[in-house]
Amino acid sequence: MEEETLSIYKASRTIKRRENSLYNALRSIYEDSIFVGEISQLWPDLPLIANLRCGLWYSPTFQSTCYFKSTDGHCNNWSFNTSRLNLHVAHLAGQKGGCIIVDSTRRGKRFPDSMSKTIPIWTCVLNCAIFNYLNKKHALGIDAGMDPDSVNWDCSLHLPLWVSQTEKAAIENQLEDWTKQLESCGADIPSLASSLRKPLRPLWISQKTVIWLNEVPDSDSWDFTPIILVSASSSNGVFQCKTTSEFSWNYIAGAGDDEESWARGLSPNLFWNNAYDIISSGPDLCNKNVADIVEKNRVYHAQRGHITPQVTVTPLKLLKYTDDFTDNEELPLHFGTEQFTEESTIFWLGSTNIAVGPTRLAENGFNVDCILNCSQELVSGCLKNHERYLHLPIVSSKFDRFSLLSNLASAVNFAKFNLIREKTLLVCCHNGNLMTLMSLIWLYL
Repeated sequence: MEEETLSIYKASRTIKRRENSLYNALRSIYEDSIFVGEISQLWPDLPLIANLRCGLWYSPTFQSTCYFKSTDGHCNNWSFNTSRLNLHVAHLAGQKGGCIIVDSTRRGKRFPDSMSKTIPIWTCVLNCAIFNYLNKKHALGIDAGMDPDSVNWDCSLHLPLWVSQTEKAAIENQLEDWTKQLESCGADIPSLASSLRKPLRPLWISQKTVIWLNEVPDSDSWDFTPIILVSASSSNGVFQCKTTSEFSWNYIAGAGDDEESWARGLSPNLFWNNAYDIISSGPDLCNKNVADIVEKNRVYHAQRGHITPQVTVTPLKLLKYTDDFTDNEELPLHFGTEQFTEESTIFWLGSTNIAVGPTRLAENGFNVDCILNCSQELVSGCLKNHERYLHLPIVSSKFDRFSLLSNLASAVNFAKFNLIREKTLLVCCHNGNLMTLMSLIWLYL
């Protein structure tokens, strides 16, 4: 009975790995990109913008990027984030007469919350701030370029039909406060007012949207500046297995999301530079081809003095399961630059004395002069020497978006104190993923 249960467990794990394989993800992205390309051709003069990071996978020809988070649009958690104003999007839309923003979401939803609520809130708050600015200038008799009343400046909140009236009313109650936040945060409202001749307004397009090609309106014909929100993936909740003349593959909605869990070091730019070779190679050779592409790219940049992580596939895994390679079994990856072992990874920041790694390196007595610990756990044996050890429990931005900023000054001072004495410094957290903090420390030094 135990053997039967174990075999069923193994079978289910194998099926899940096959469904979420690298080839399935990349092929799904490739198919969805065709839809994105078709929509962009309907309004070829409008710039195509990727909402980071998921949206960046769905076209090789983005003119710019933006960052609207879905969490800012979650029900009862709505917010207008002044640390992510995305004002360049509004300026670009004003210059070009609108823009197209691309994102994607997982199976079962037509649009991510970033498109359903975050961006509509953003457009409304910007419209209100510009309206207030124009009214103040007009009341003072100062020519601001236009009279808001003469162009019927729309400050109302435009949400998709599937957002309930109750939720819409709750969001509208906070618009005035958000507008005051924007006006008081130092944003250049006069510049926005000069760029936008018509108010911003979102429009939504998915793969289920019906568009009559002979009746596509010109963007200039609208009495607003369109922010066209394109959800790249199919929202069909039914499992889809697709077949071509050569391969069969499973469609993954929102495949570009959470790239760390599946991309194996491949970036959107690297994918599109090699898309034909990757897609045409099929599921059996996809993992190997991607590994070769990533490694060649790493070597190319390393030879030119760029710092790039090395991606290595554990050879024992390949040798042991050579016969099962066609099953797309997930292979373990290790990342490193100047030093690499099977148990740990160390990143050295150029030729400096700064190293980055997981906390376990400090616990195991890694040979450095001082340690900056940014994980939640204390490092035993280092607590008494304050000149050589500093504990700053920095948490993810998902839990506290100001955690890094509030601790940065202490981190910089500690680093300066030790580096000017030519000491080596290890900055560690639970997984060693602190390259952003290291870059900031290096810039501040």
